[in-house]
Amino acid sequence: MRSTALIALGAAALANAQLEDSVLSAVDGKDDKNVWVPAFTPTKLKAPFLEQFTDDWESRWKPSHAKKADSEEDWQYVGNWAVEEPVVFQGIAGDKGLVVKDKAAHHAISSHFTKPIDNKDKTLVVQYEVKLQSFLECGGAYLKLLQENAALGTDEFSNSSPYVIMFGPDKCGSTNKVHFIFRHKNPKTGEYEEKHLDAAPAARISKQSVLYTLIVRPDQTFEILIDGESAKTGSLLENFTPAVNPAKEIDDAADKKPADWIDEAKIVDPEAKKPADWLDSEPDMIPDPEAEKPEDWDDEEDGDWLAPRVSNPKCEEASGCGPWEQPKIKNPAYKGKWSAPRIDNPAYKGVWAPRKIANPDYFEDDTPSNFEPIGAIGFEIWTMQENILFDNIYIGHSEEDAEAFRKETFDVKKPIEQKAEESANPQPEAPKEVKSPLDLVFLDDPVFYIKEKWELFNELFKRNPVEAIKFVPEVPGAIAVGVLALLAILIGLLGGGQGCSQQGASQGECPEG
Repeated sequence: MRSTALIALGAAALANAQLEDSVLSAVDGKDDKNVWVPAFTPTKLKAPFLEQFTDDWESRWKPSHAKKADSEEDWQYVGNWAVEEPVVFQGIAGDKGLVVKDKAAHHAISSHFTKPIDNKDKTLVVQYEVKLQSFLECGGAYLKLLQENAALGTDEFSNSSPYVIMFGPDKCGSTNKVHFIFRHKNPKTGEYEEKHLDAAPAARISKQSVLYTLIVRPDQTFEILIDGESAKTGSLLENFTPAVNPAKEIDDAADKKPADWIDEAKIVDPEAKKPADWLDSEPDMIPDPEAEKPEDWDDEEDGDWLAPRVSNPKCEEASGCGPWEQPKIKNPAYKGKWSAPRIDNPAYKGVWAPRKIANPDYFEDDTPSNFEPIGAIGFEIWTMQENILFDNIYIGHSEEDAEAFRKETFDVKKPIEQKAEESANPQPEAPKEVKSPLDLVFLDDPVFYIKEKWELFNELFKRNPVEAIKFVPEVPGAIAVGVLALLAILIGLLGGGQGCSQQGASQGECPEG
């Protein structure tokens, strides 16, 4: 029984090792089609909107042919879309995604929901994968949840289409963030205003799949997760600019600063008097009274001759040339320009500010998470890199279902993609630790041990034979053993030609003849 269990355990370990080795990709990031990866199986989870880009995807998605707003071009959205498997670091065989096919182009595509999503008093979860197969230097990879309206479901989706939430990565130059912007309706005016997340987390730029999750809860809190790990938390009421609710009081625009308002905190001390011995007209620097003109100083200037000018050889031998002036030294009597000291202004009233009045536009919305009904999802982006892939989109109300969806999709492919990238970009081996010949161990590497010991002994022997024997005793010891072994062999050979002893002969151990 015990031997059977050990055999089974060994077989399981071998199978696991073979599975680990099989999850590899070819060099240059292109997948090896002979490498094992799990096969794609559509999820059985249900949600208000769930997209895995199966073969019937074109019945749900419509590329936009609208003219981009604020543009003179007739057809701005010229970027093409396709649904295909990844071209780098494939994690699940047959798993397809929506792919941006053109670089340096505007792309727009949308999908109308079968039923508007009403988030009133509910949790909203938005989750999707982004795979930057050509990396990302400048461009967006965010999605928009579009406000329910009659124009949805057509090919007129554009940058001017009203949205409820914009969420996802955006990078260009020093900008690198995960957008979370929501449009909030002013209950008094009916106008909409964008609210931008403060201190948005950085986007993860990688050729591997990256999972972005946004959770907005009915208690007005939100959380952004990247690859299933929390990256940002906060409140819709506290962490957005401009704030959802305006200030209760505002400055009175009609209030004017009084003409007699004193806002100088300091004034000249009216009691200060200039000291009688203050030398106001004395310069800071004066000629050195102790300096004397050198006897060999040349005051003459050059004549009228217009020959090329060269250095005056006389000046090289003299202390200087040109009109002589006494050098300047610090004036011991200098005190600077006098001014009266400044004292606190007894009439100071402080910095003037207009009085506050009640804000006529004030309102208080305690539930901004009750977004307008959402009728569609759209990608409306511009990017310098092509082959951005979107996959496994979940929009619903269940954090548990979104997590389950992640576990059966993203969590399966991610470790495989990591293995593939590691294989495509192997890390250089760390250099072996260089040991001193005195620290070497024979069994670690016998050939290297003998080589290093001999070279060290030989080098030391040239300088000092005694020191060589002292520090590398293994070499002379080995030589001594070799000499003794050689002598033993020679003695054996020489002794083999002599007759047997009487005892040997009596016992029949000597050869005949």
